[in-house]
Amino acid sequence: MSERTTHQKVALVTGANKGIGRAAAEQLAALGMTVLIGARDPRRGEEAAAALCASGGDAHAVTLDVTDPTTIRAAATQVEERFGHLDVLINNAGITGSGQVAPEDALDQIPSSVDLDMVRAVFETNVFGVIAVTNAALPLLRRSPAPRIVNVSSHAASLTITSDPDGPLADLPTSAAYTPSKAALNALTVQYANELRKDGILVNAVAPGYVDTDSNNHSGHLTPAQGAAVVVRLATLGADGATGGFFSADGSVPW
Repeated sequence: MSERTTHQKVALVTGANKGIGRAAAEQLAALGMTVLIGARDPRRGEEAAAALCASGGDAHAVTLDVTDPTTIRAAATQVEERFGHLDVLINNAGITGSGQVAPEDALDQIPSSVDLDMVRAVFETNVFGVIAVTNAALPLLRRSPAPRIVNVSSHAASLTITSDPDGPLADLPTSAAYTPSKAALNALTVQYANELRKDGILVNAVAPGYVDTDSNNHSGHLTPAQGAAVVVRLATLGADGATGGFFSADGSVPW
Protein backbone atom coordinates (compact mmCIF):
# COMPACT_ATOMS: atom_id res chain seq x y z
CA MET A 1 0.00 0.00 0.00
CA SER A 2 1.19 3.53 -0.60
CA GLU A 3 2.12 5.93 2.18
CA ARG A 4 -0.88 8.03 1.20
CA THR A 5 -3.26 5.22 2.22
CA THR A 6 -1.40 4.19 5.36
CA HIS A 7 -0.18 7.51 6.74
CA GLN A 8 -1.86 8.27 10.06
CA LYS A 9 -1.97 12.00 10.68
CA VAL A 10 -0.53 13.11 14.01
CA ALA A 11 -1.14 16.54 15.56
CA LEU A 12 0.57 18.14 18.55
CA VAL A 13 -1.29 20.91 20.36
CA THR A 14 0.50 22.86 23.09
CA GLY A 15 -1.52 24.02 26.08
CA ALA A 16 -4.17 21.48 25.12
CA ASN A 17 -5.55 20.40 28.50
CA LYS A 18 -8.13 23.21 28.48
CA GLY A 19 -9.63 26.08 26.54
CA ILE A 20 -9.00 26.63 22.85
CA GLY A 21 -6.21 24.06 22.76
CA ARG A 22 -8.41 21.31 24.13
CA ALA A 23 -11.25 22.21 21.78
CA ALA A 24 -8.85 22.14 18.82
CA ALA A 25 -7.58 18.74 19.93
CA GLU A 26 -11.12 17.43 20.14
CA GLN A 27 -11.95 18.67 16.66
CA LEU A 28 -8.78 17.25 15.14
CA ALA A 29 -9.47 13.89 16.78
CA ALA A 30 -12.99 13.97 15.36
CA LEU A 31 -11.37 14.29 11.92
CA GLY A 32 -9.49 11.05 12.57
CA MET A 33 -6.12 12.42 13.60
CA THR A 34 -4.03 11.08 16.43
CA VAL A 35 -3.80 14.01 18.83
CA LEU A 36 -1.00 14.71 21.27
CA ILE A 37 -2.17 16.73 24.24
CA GLY A 38 0.70 19.01 25.23
CA ALA A 39 0.37 20.13 28.86
CA ARG A 40 2.70 21.44 31.55
CA ASP A 41 0.91 19.44 34.24
CA PRO A 42 1.16 15.70 33.47
CA ARG A 43 -1.98 14.89 35.46
CA ARG A 44 -4.10 17.44 33.63
CA GLY A 45 -2.72 16.27 30.31
CA GLU A 46 -3.57 12.66 31.11
CA GLU A 47 -7.08 13.63 32.21
CA ALA A 48 -7.71 15.55 28.99
CA ALA A 49 -6.35 12.71 26.85
CA ALA A 50 -8.45 10.15 28.73
CA ALA A 51 -11.59 12.25 28.24
CA LEU A 52 -10.90 12.55 24.52
CA CYS A 53 -10.32 8.81 24.22
CA ALA A 54 -13.53 8.13 26.11
CA SER A 55 -15.41 10.06 23.44
CA GLY A 56 -13.88 7.94 20.70
CA GLY A 57 -10.76 9.91 19.83
CA ASP A 58 -7.14 8.76 19.66
CA ALA A 59 -5.26 10.97 22.12
CA HIS A 60 -2.04 10.79 24.10
CA ALA A 61 -0.70 13.12 26.76
CA VAL A 62 2.71 14.73 26.27
CA THR A 63 4.32 16.62 29.13
CA LEU A 64 5.39 19.89 27.55
CA ASP A 65 6.31 23.23 29.09
CA VAL A 66 7.19 25.56 26.22
CA THR A 67 9.60 27.48 28.47
CA ASP A 68 11.49 24.33 29.52
CA PRO A 69 13.97 22.99 26.94
CA THR A 70 14.19 19.65 28.75
CA THR A 71 10.48 18.91 28.31
CA ILE A 72 10.57 20.16 24.72
CA ARG A 73 13.38 17.76 23.84
CA ALA A 74 11.69 14.91 25.68
CA ALA A 75 8.40 15.57 23.88
CA ALA A 76 10.09 15.56 20.47
CA THR A 77 11.84 12.30 21.34
CA GLN A 78 8.55 10.79 22.48
CA VAL A 79 6.87 11.70 19.20
CA GLU A 80 9.85 10.43 17.22
CA GLU A 81 9.92 7.06 18.97
CA ARG A 82 6.17 6.44 19.00
CA PHE A 83 5.00 7.91 15.70
CA GLY A 84 8.08 8.82 13.65
CA HIS A 85 6.52 11.97 12.21
CA LEU A 86 4.25 14.94 12.89
CA ASP A 87 1.70 16.43 10.52
CA VAL A 88 0.27 19.34 12.49
CA LEU A 89 1.77 21.62 15.13
CA ILE A 90 -0.55 24.05 16.87
CA ASN A 91 1.35 26.53 19.02
CA ASN A 92 -1.53 27.36 21.33
CA ALA A 93 0.13 27.68 24.74
CA GLY A 94 0.21 31.29 25.86
CA ILE A 95 -0.12 33.57 28.85
CA THR A 96 -1.54 37.06 29.30
CA GLY A 97 0.89 38.05 32.04
CA SER A 98 -1.94 39.58 34.04
CA GLY A 99 -3.44 36.36 35.36
CA GLN A 100 -7.10 35.57 35.01
CA VAL A 101 -8.54 38.99 34.24
CA ALA A 102 -10.55 40.40 31.37
CA PRO A 103 -8.52 42.62 29.01
CA GLU A 104 -10.28 45.74 30.23
CA ASP A 105 -8.92 45.02 33.71
CA ALA A 106 -5.28 44.46 32.72
CA LEU A 107 -4.01 47.81 33.98
CA ASP A 108 -0.68 46.28 35.01
CA GLN A 109 0.35 46.22 31.34
CA ILE A 110 0.30 49.99 30.77
CA PRO A 111 3.65 50.69 29.04
CA SER A 112 4.84 53.54 31.28
CA SER A 113 4.45 51.50 34.45
CA VAL A 114 4.75 47.88 33.36
CA ASP A 115 7.01 45.46 35.23
CA LEU A 116 9.75 44.40 32.83
CA ASP A 117 9.88 40.96 34.41
CA MET A 118 6.27 40.47 33.35
CA VAL A 119 7.11 41.44 29.78
CA ARG A 120 10.00 38.99 29.74
CA ALA A 121 7.81 36.19 31.11
CA VAL A 122 5.11 36.79 28.51
CA PHE A 123 7.59 36.82 25.64
CA GLU A 124 9.26 33.71 27.05
CA THR A 125 6.03 31.76 26.59
CA ASN A 126 4.31 33.50 23.70
CA VAL A 127 7.32 34.06 21.43
CA PHE A 128 10.47 32.24 22.51
CA GLY A 129 8.48 29.14 23.46
CA VAL A 130 7.00 29.02 19.97
CA ILE A 131 10.46 29.16 18.42
CA ALA A 132 11.74 26.40 20.69
CA VAL A 133 8.82 24.05 20.09
CA THR A 134 8.64 24.72 16.36
CA ASN A 135 12.34 24.07 15.84
CA ALA A 136 12.17 20.85 17.85
CA ALA A 137 9.18 19.72 15.80
CA LEU A 138 10.46 20.64 12.35
CA PRO A 139 12.44 17.43 11.71
CA LEU A 140 9.25 15.47 12.43
CA LEU A 141 7.08 17.79 10.35
CA ARG A 142 9.41 17.39 7.38
CA ARG A 143 8.42 13.70 7.29
CA SER A 144 4.79 14.60 6.68
CA PRO A 145 3.32 14.76 3.19
CA ALA A 146 1.31 17.85 4.22
CA PRO A 147 2.85 19.59 7.25
CA ARG A 148 0.96 22.50 8.85
CA ILE A 149 1.91 24.93 11.62
CA VAL A 150 -0.69 27.18 13.24
CA ASN A 151 0.25 29.88 15.73
CA VAL A 152 -2.59 31.05 17.96
CA SER A 153 -2.47 34.84 17.97
CA SER A 154 -5.06 37.51 18.76
CA HIS A 155 -6.90 40.39 17.11
CA ALA A 156 -4.89 42.53 19.55
CA ALA A 157 -1.79 41.64 17.52
CA SER A 158 -3.05 43.68 14.59
CA LEU A 159 -1.24 47.02 14.48
CA THR A 160 -3.90 48.26 12.08
CA ILE A 161 -6.68 47.54 14.55
CA THR A 162 -4.94 48.59 17.74
CA SER A 163 -3.61 51.87 16.29
CA ASP A 164 -7.09 53.02 15.29
CA PRO A 165 -8.39 55.39 18.00
CA ASP A 166 -11.93 54.62 16.86
CA GLY A 167 -11.36 50.92 16.27
CA PRO A 168 -13.03 47.97 17.99
CA LEU A 169 -10.25 47.63 20.57
CA ALA A 170 -9.87 51.35 21.32
CA ASP A 171 -11.39 51.05 24.79
CA LEU A 172 -8.88 48.47 26.01
CA PRO A 173 -5.98 49.60 28.20
CA THR A 174 -2.64 49.86 26.45
CA SER A 175 -0.47 46.76 26.74
CA ALA A 176 3.32 46.45 26.84
CA ALA A 177 3.39 42.68 27.31
CA TYR A 178 0.58 40.55 25.87
CA THR A 179 -0.29 42.63 22.80
CA PRO A 180 3.33 43.18 21.65
CA SER A 181 4.07 39.49 22.23
CA LYS A 182 1.29 38.49 19.86
CA ALA A 183 2.43 41.07 17.30
CA ALA A 184 5.91 39.54 17.53
CA LEU A 185 4.34 36.10 17.08
CA ASN A 186 2.70 37.31 13.87
CA ALA A 187 6.03 38.61 12.58
CA LEU A 188 7.63 35.30 13.48
CA THR A 189 4.89 33.44 11.64
CA VAL A 190 5.69 35.32 8.44
CA GLN A 191 9.40 34.58 8.76
CA TYR A 192 8.83 30.84 9.27
CA ALA A 193 6.39 30.83 6.36
CA ASN A 194 8.96 32.52 4.12
CA GLU A 195 11.67 30.04 5.09
CA LEU A 196 9.52 26.92 4.84
CA ARG A 197 7.37 27.77 1.81
CA LYS A 198 9.75 25.94 -0.51
CA ASP A 199 9.34 22.80 1.61
CA GLY A 200 5.55 22.78 1.41
CA ILE A 201 5.15 23.59 5.11
CA LEU A 202 2.26 26.03 5.53
CA VAL A 203 2.56 28.39 8.51
CA ASN A 204 -0.22 30.75 9.56
CA ALA A 205 -1.38 32.83 12.52
CA VAL A 206 -4.94 32.71 13.80
CA ALA A 207 -7.06 35.12 15.82
CA PRO A 208 -9.70 32.89 17.43
CA GLY A 209 -11.74 35.79 18.78
CA TYR A 210 -12.84 36.67 22.30
CA VAL A 211 -13.20 33.16 23.68
CA ASP A 212 -14.49 32.16 27.12
CA THR A 213 -11.30 30.84 28.80
CA ASP A 214 -9.46 30.89 32.11
CA SER A 215 -7.08 33.56 30.79
CA ASN A 216 -9.83 36.20 30.65
CA ASN A 217 -11.71 34.93 33.70
CA HIS A 218 -14.38 33.50 31.37
CA SER A 219 -15.50 36.89 30.12
CA GLY A 220 -15.35 35.91 26.44
CA HIS A 221 -18.52 35.52 24.40
CA LEU A 222 -17.34 32.67 22.14
CA THR A 223 -17.11 29.05 23.24
CA PRO A 224 -13.72 27.30 23.01
CA ALA A 225 -15.16 25.15 20.22
CA GLN A 226 -16.13 28.25 18.24
CA GLY A 227 -12.69 29.76 18.72
CA ALA A 228 -10.95 26.53 17.78
CA ALA A 229 -12.80 26.09 14.50
CA VAL A 230 -10.60 28.52 12.56
CA VAL A 231 -7.49 27.02 14.16
CA VAL A 232 -8.48 23.59 12.88
CA ARG A 233 -9.35 24.98 9.44
CA LEU A 234 -5.81 26.36 9.09
CA ALA A 235 -4.36 23.11 10.44
CA THR A 236 -6.07 21.13 7.69
CA LEU A 237 -5.44 23.34 4.65
CA GLY A 238 -4.97 21.70 1.29
CA ALA A 239 -1.76 21.89 -0.70
CA ASP A 240 -2.91 25.13 -2.33
CA GLY A 241 -3.68 26.74 1.04
CA ALA A 242 -2.36 30.04 2.29
CA THR A 243 0.89 30.48 4.15
CA GLY A 244 2.26 33.50 5.99
CA GLY A 245 -1.25 34.78 6.67
CA PHE A 246 -3.25 36.05 9.65
CA PHE A 247 -6.82 34.82 9.78
CA SER A 248 -9.96 34.83 11.88
CA ALA A 249 -13.28 33.08 11.34
CA ASP A 250 -14.25 36.03 9.15
CA GLY A 251 -11.23 35.82 6.86
CA SER A 252 -7.95 37.70 6.70
CA VAL A 253 -7.08 40.00 9.62
CA PRO A 254 -5.07 43.14 8.78
CA TRP A 255 -1.53 43.26 10.03
